[in-house]
Amino acid sequence: MPSEDHDLELSPLSGPVMREGVTVLVYIYRFAGTDEGWTLEVVDHEDGSTIWEGAFDTDVEAYEAFEQCIQDDGIRTFTEDAPTRH
Repeated sequence: MPSEDHDLELSPLSGPVMREGVTVLVYIYRFAGTDEGWTLEVVDHEDGSTIWEGAFDTDVEAYEAFEQCIQDDGIRTFTEDAPTRH
């Protein structure tokens, strides 16, 4: 997650997700009090971070993008040295 220099609004869709015995932390956030888009970030067990380019109009769209990535590439795409397409 970004530094706490700014107040962030964290989506209730954020949190740990476990599939196939692998757990990642999903963070969906934006600057508090704004209508700016939502950022999607996934953190693996070694604190490696994957952040999607661009912002999403809603937190639901961000979470759906995460789920689509898992469906297409598997959750291990966030924990292995595999190329990703986010």
